[in-house]
Amino acid sequence: MLEVELKFPLNDAAVLRERLAALGAAEHPAVTQSDAYYNHPARDFAQTDEALRIRTVGDDSVVTYKGPKQGGGAKTRFELELPLADATADGWGEVLTRLGFRSVATVRKSRTPFTLQRDGRSFELTIDEVEGLGVFSEVETIADEADRDAAEQAVQGLAAELELSDAEPRSYLEMLLNAGG
Repeated sequence: MLEVELKFPLNDAAVLRERLAALGAAEHPAVTQSDAYYNHPARDFAQTDEALRIRTVGDDSVVTYKGPKQGGGAKTRFELELPLADATADGWGEVLTRLGFRSVATVRKSRTPFTLQRDGRSFELTIDEVEGLGVFSEVETIADEADRDAAEQAVQGLAAELELSDAEPRSYLEMLLNAGG
C-alpha cells in the first residue's frame, strides 16, 4: 500500500482542532511515540530515501519499512508495518545492531490523532508535538497505485480546506538530523 501524506508546521493547534471538529473529525487520545531509526549496513538510507524504524507506543511496537518517496504533489511512498510482540522493541533493536544496522536517531513526539471519513476515503490527521522540532500537523490517507493521483488530490484538498500551508517535505528524522539532533 502507499502512504499519501502532507506535513505542515502549526502555529496554533487549537485553531486546527476547531476546524477538524467542524468537519466532523473524531479526536482520539494523545499518545507518546518513540521512533528509533536504523540505517542499513550496505546502503545509506539517506541516499536511497528509505526508512526503517521501530515505533513504540507504551508496550506496543511496530517495525516499519518505508520505500523511497515517489514524485507527485504529496509525499507518497510504499509502507509496510509489522507488529512486534509486546515489549520486544529493545530486543529487535539489538538484533538489527548485531546484524550491522546502525542506530541513526530517535524521534519522540506526542501525537493527537483524528480520523475523518470523507468522499468514500479514510483520513488520519494528527497534531504532533515533536521533541526538538515544534508542532506539526499531518494529513494522510492510504491508497493503492491505481488510486494514487486521486489520493494525492484528496489530501491536498483537505489540507487546503483546513487552511494548512507551507508543506514540509522532510520527515521528522530528516528535520531532526538537519537541526543537529
